[in-house]
Amino acid sequence: MTTTNLENLQFRLAARPVGMVKDSDWQKVSEPLRELAEGEVQIKTQYLSLDPAMRGWMNDAKSYIRPVAIGEVMRAGGIGEVVASKSPKFAVGDIVSGGLGVQTHWTGAADDKSAALYKVDTRLAPATTWLNTLGMPGMTAYFGLLESGQPKAGETVVVSGAAGAVGQTVGQVAKQLGCRVVGIAGGKAKCDFVVNELGFDACIDYKEGSVRDGLKEHCPKGVDVYFDNVGGEILDTVLTRINMKARIVICGAISQYNNTTAVKGPANYLSLLVNRARMEGIVVFDYADRYHLGVAALAGWLKEGKIKSKEDVVDGIENFPQALNMLFDGKNFGKLVLKVA
Repeated sequence: MTTTNLENLQFRLAARPVGMVKDSDWQKVSEPLRELAEGEVQIKTQYLSLDPAMRGWMNDAKSYIRPVAIGEVMRAGGIGEVVASKSPKFAVGDIVSGGLGVQTHWTGAADDKSAALYKVDTRLAPATTWLNTLGMPGMTAYFGLLESGQPKAGETVVVSGAAGAVGQTVGQVAKQLGCRVVGIAGGKAKCDFVVNELGFDACIDYKEGSVRDGLKEHCPKGVDVYFDNVGGEILDTVLTRINMKARIVICGAISQYNNTTAVKGPANYLSLLVNRARMEGIVVFDYADRYHLGVAALAGWLKEGKIKSKEDVVDGIENFPQALNMLFDGKNFGKLVLKVA
């Protein structure tokens, strides 16, 4: 297949953001697609996963993964169709997921470790679900909750960012394990969805009421597991309500990602000492060799109708900068996905 007459539209990081990401932090580039070398494949991107972690990848700071370099295509997970192949690993027509980046096409070695490409079966679930419940957010929720949270039937699990990509799955898995589940989300519509559609026992609207009062009302016996996606004041407040031997899972801190001052840490950390509790950070890549187990479990629950997967799809790669910022002003409702083709 000749590809040199086709163009690849990319968004590259042009500057390190300060505070919220601005349009000027991006460079939109269009370049010709090149011919494949032996062992390579070319993928036409269909959907891209937009995640809060992307904001951290833009900073030039030590983390669990190297920062995106200035001038480099922005890192992002995605799903697409193989349109050309010179590798026995993938055939034309295969649907694959991996680190495709914010671009209309990905070209490279089929065994590229940074892309970590793998086939997905869209007969089992829609492509967007493979970027949500059966993708990185779902694996984060599943392994983060089970491995670090270690919930037991009858315990109370609290989840912040409950209507988001990770939070929605955390709460539903906890319900499958026999826990009482209380979400924290912003706005009546999200809280209603969390309770009425996802089956949480209650949801605290942090925009309209006191999180402290909500925890007293809905967690009268305290909090055994807290799965934190937001950090900041909400983390601090939950720490005042934890039980003896509680487990706090630190997944993210979206309230802090656009700070122009130092990240606010938990002032109430001594509650960990008093309650002999444990706080542990989790990174999904640590469980890569067991993803297939998480996919099998979650796919089974999806098929049985025991859990749901909600995606918020924005159309058009040209809308990437504005779509990404939806994560940080709370405009997305469910897992945020960008439709490319």
